[in-house]
Amino acid sequence: MNPRAVISIYRFEMARAFRTLWQSIVSPVISTSLYFVVFGAAIGSHMAEMGGVSYGAFIVPGLIMLTLLTTSISNASFGIYFPRFVGTIYEILSAPVSALEIVAGYVGAAATKSIIIGLITLATAWLFVDFTIAHPLVMLLFLFLTAFTFSLFGFIIGVWADGFEKLQFIPLLVVTPLTFLGGSFYSIDVLPPFWRAVSFFNPVVYLINGFRWSFFGTSDVHVGVSLGMTAIFLVVCLGLVAWIFKTGYRLKN
Repeated sequence: MNPRAVISIYRFEMARAFRTLWQSIVSPVISTSLYFVVFGAAIGSHMAEMGGVSYGAFIVPGLIMLTLLTTSISNASFGIYFPRFVGTIYEILSAPVSALEIVAGYVGAAATKSIIIGLITLATAWLFVDFTIAHPLVMLLFLFLTAFTFSLFGFIIGVWADGFEKLQFIPLLVVTPLTFLGGSFYSIDVLPPFWRAVSFFNPVVYLINGFRWSFFGTSDVHVGVSLGMTAIFLVVCLGLVAWIFKTGYRLKN
């Protein structure tokens, strides 16, 4: 492992984030704050409790997870796609830098930015609703695991995409709908039996419920199952990234 190479890529990506501070950090936080205002304060005040907590507090983990998934994917996908677009990726591939170091630099920076946004969103939530975190260490574990897993997923999308429009294809048409249908704003226990069974095929359900358990100690899915599903997705993403560098898929041609 060449730490200098990893740090160089990491610092470059982090510097790009701070150059576009409004788009990278401020904009997602403002968007999430609007969700808290509309769903937490306006609508939540007229709704019954869910899982023994107020509706405004109930949606906090789901909104943080929604922000975390979308920002992790967008940061990582653009981070690797832009060097491919301008051709600088060939300079990186020809340098004495291993695939592990390239992935660690790009994915590490994307995950760091997502974690920062997630923590800022969490702090913003306290301005609108009152809640406590029952298991803070488990919350941080899910936060870090999700950020790194979906940053790897975004890295894969950035390699797969052959145009800027494809960078948004999977996040907008696949990930965002799965997140909204994964229990961000409701408990899947309120669904009819058929749709409740269908929901268990949605991988985001396990992420949101595991994260929600760390806040309130209750969820629709056992926390061990949620953690296991997250680990499986992480392993799958690692396998795909290893295959990309082994075959040179869309990197060497």
